[in-house]
Amino acid sequence: MTIQTRRERERAERERLIVTAAQELAEAEGWEAVTTRRLAAEIEYSQPVLYSHFKGKDAIMAAVAVRGCEELAAELRSSAAAAEDARARLAAVGEAYTAFARRRPALYDAMFTHLVDLPFATPEAPAALQEAFGELLRAVEPIAAEGDDLELLTETYWASLHGLVTLMRSGRLPEEAHDRRLALLTGHFAPRDTTG
Repeated sequence: MTIQTRRERERAERERLIVTAAQELAEAEGWEAVTTRRLAAEIEYSQPVLYSHFKGKDAIMAAVAVRGCEELAAELRSSAAAAEDARARLAAVGEAYTAFARRRPALYDAMFTHLVDLPFATPEAPAALQEAFGELLRAVEPIAAEGDDLELLTETYWASLHGLVTLMRSGRLPEEAHDRRLALLTGHFAPRDTTG
């Protein structure tokens, strides 16, 4: 292994360490607790080393969001693969999405609530963001009617899931009705006679 290769590997490992520490700290104490000073102490590197990888907290949060989208895409893909038909796939993806958001609130916030410097809904969006949206799109596609704009329909489904999660987390919708709300959403997007 060349010195260059070793340095690149070490740099990538430090970046993973920083992102992991930020995510764990945010999940334990919230994003307010994540500061460059605190992260430097957590990973036992100086702040200048941290800044050599990321411009600041916002850039770290964006990296956490990208990693979160990778995880979400994998969970959505796995849940969809186990479903028998189009309606069941849509329901499984909706359940997986909301479960992810409820189980990983700080990660979800970095991905979809906090302002991060990532291009969404553009060709320049990082592959992980496109992949997560693609999993939603693949679940919506079989139930789209002729003439529907598939991307807009998928965005509407995503916005509905996000709204359910956000309103429940803020206490504006009671938790105990979540499964019924999700079933209603699935039922209106994919009536019972949907096959595929």
